Amino acid sequence: MNYYLVIPAHNEADYIRLTLDSIISQTILPKKVIVVNDNSTDDTAEIVSRYVEQYSYISFVNNTSGTKHLPGSKVIQAFNKGYKILDDKYDFIVKLDADIVLPPNYFETLIQHFKSDDKIGMAGGFAYIEKKGKWVLENLTNKDHIRGAFKAYRKQCFLDIGKLKPSMGWDTVDELLAQYHGWQIKTDESLKAKHLKPTGATYNKKARYNQGEAFYKLDYGFVLTTIASIKLALLKKQPLLLIDYLTGYYKAVKNNTPKLVTKQEGTYIRSLRWKGIRKKIN
Repeated sequence: MNYYLVIPAHNEADYIRLTLDSIISQTILPKKVIVVNDNSTDDTAEIVSRYVEQYSYISFVNNTSGTKHLPGSKVIQAFNKGYKILDDKYDFIVKLDADIVLPPNYFETLIQHFKSDDKIGMAGGFAYIEKKGKWVLENLTNKDHIRGAFKAYRKQCFLDIGKLKPSMGWDTVDELLAQYHGWQIKTDESLKAKHLKPTGATYNKKARYNQGEAFYKLDYGFVLTTIASIKLALLKKQPLLLIDYLTGYYKAVKNNTPKLVTKQEGTYIRSLRWKGIRKKIN
């Protein structure tokens, strides 16, 4: 199977060498890798250029977005910049963050999963972060969810979900829409991806409001939003984040913010979420 990688990179000079080294060390190499230099002001472009000179399947393109970190929208806009210059001769495509170190068999294993079942639409491993010299499972990990930092999409699934949404919550809505279209999500706990920067390390208060807005855009409704907000705040060990999330949700309601899903998709998503909650309770 052929696979392509698109790597959005904004000021990733401290990490991107390690990410690219883990790619060129894969047991099955990608056909194409595009690094999107997203308005970096550090040495990201210079570092990537050295890899471009050595490896014919690696290229990079410049993107001139703003320097302000906007969770979800900025990284997907950069991804889309890279995706637009690719051809469609891939079997699956990956949005990879520039601060991820993958095990050498990562993509070989994903290929095995995709080949084993035609209904697997997305596949990926789990994120690990370094604490006190040890790599431990990132506490935001859900065994049924693939982190957007290293998620692989079968081509037809990618097209069915309308590709990636430039909004916070994109790496949740993609899986919900995939299931809506009959695709399965495959996680593999044996694939341990090292996440070099903790998720949300650069998020400000507005970004936390955006999380509540994301729940609104997913058409969760108030009750599911409250449950999801409590769970996320506890996972982050910051209970007061609940206030920020609900504030963001109510701002989205007040502003009649456009949703990421249709009414029919929203009905399916709420039903799926409630089913998952009842399963955990029972």
